[in-house]
Amino acid sequence: MARMNHVNRRQLLRVGLTGFTGLTLPGLYRARAESNPTAPASETAIILVWLRGGQSHLDTFDMKPLAPSDYRGPFNPVDTNVPGIQITELYPRLSQCADRFALLRSVAHNAGGHPSGSLRVLGGDPATADKTTPTYPDWMSIASYLRHNSTQQLPNYIAINPVDRYDSFQIAGPAYLGPSYEPFQVTGDPNKPEFTVPNVGLRDPNATRRLNERGELRRNIDRMRRDIDQTGLMRAFDDFDAQALRLLSSPEAARAFDLSLEADKLRDRYGRNLWGQQCLMARRLVEAGVDIVATEFDGPLCGRVANWDDHAVNHHVFDANAYRAPFFDQAISALIEDVYDRGLDKRVMVVVTGEFGRTPRISHVASSGGGVASAPKGTVQPGRDHWPRANTMLFAGGGIQTGQVIGATDARGEDPISRHVTPYDFLMTIFHHLGFDHVQLGLKSFAGRRNPIFTKGDPIRELSRTA
Repeated sequence: MARMNHVNRRQLLRVGLTGFTGLTLPGLYRARAESNPTAPASETAIILVWLRGGQSHLDTFDMKPLAPSDYRGPFNPVDTNVPGIQITELYPRLSQCADRFALLRSVAHNAGGHPSGSLRVLGGDPATADKTTPTYPDWMSIASYLRHNSTQQLPNYIAINPVDRYDSFQIAGPAYLGPSYEPFQVTGDPNKPEFTVPNVGLRDPNATRRLNERGELRRNIDRMRRDIDQTGLMRAFDDFDAQALRLLSSPEAARAFDLSLEADKLRDRYGRNLWGQQCLMARRLVEAGVDIVATEFDGPLCGRVANWDDHAVNHHVFDANAYRAPFFDQAISALIEDVYDRGLDKRVMVVVTGEFGRTPRISHVASSGGGVASAPKGTVQPGRDHWPRANTMLFAGGGIQTGQVIGATDARGEDPISRHVTPYDFLMTIFHHLGFDHVQLGLKSFAGRRNPIFTKGDPIRELSRTA
């Protein structure tokens, strides 16, 4: 004990801050101390598939075959298994499970940059200018805040290939809620044989023993300091370290992330690639009890610039859509069918969207470089630019009525002409599914001020639970 006298309060806190989580003191505990959810506990969950850069609605789910040639693309619409609903010929698997999803074709807003558009859709930020960091927490962090349960084996918010950045801009995050509500992040390619999720389910008994010994040492130090620290912060360390220990040592957590436990046939059905295996892991996690799973579709499967930002300077927009379509079609259709086949569809909602659509009018600009889905540098090629005035979102599961199309855009796909909805309506729909309609009241910041989450928006009634 004599040696402990040489450890001052600041040094002790510095050790405690790194702990098992690496989180900072204000973000770790003040947000927790302010959390006082009033909504009842719910078993509902959401899987978000984020299309970073924005998918072209005209070339996928809202085709305009009668539009002028400088608007319509080269792809044909095809009938789905629901009479009257057509989607692109690029998605044959999705066309055969349209009875299990709904298309919302009339989402519009006025934030035209990737950062501002993402912040609007993910967090309801009203600003139209791009920001380097979020001012408002995204809906995933808010749900994590409201759904916090210190006894659960797995984190309630997990991001597989996280939805977090667009180049140097941060497009999502907990903002004033603090870093304790950031997701548990899974990075890397789950399709690779050597893929592992660090810090989950230690398999070495000696490592588990050492971890438990370290935890006991930390608890002894915490108990010693409680008679000095009157803020309650040290007591809160126990809660977080207990969660970290459970994650590190839990065989159940390890199994939730282990794709090798799935049948080869099912892994093949999702696609033996990054997107397919991300979706399979997302299904495993919600089945294991995780509330929020977010996964981003980007990287090499998108084409040369690794996202859906199909300006002509980046991609030949039609080559890019044709290239990525088989991976997208296979992964999303498998996820939807798997959710339904396993009886998860009443509890789990699947949402597929990006920050906006693409310009209906086709542009022609010189490519900035050759590669997958892009002609050699200097070659003029077609592209579509940012278009927040119209976007299509896909919803499946969640107990909603599927096999329907909600809203419509005009003959050129430029603006909604029926059932115009905003990102605020989308966000309130998400929270309605999760059982948190009260979030319009706002959440407290570190300083104790009441921060309104959304001051407008209503759940989209066509996407409300029916069973």
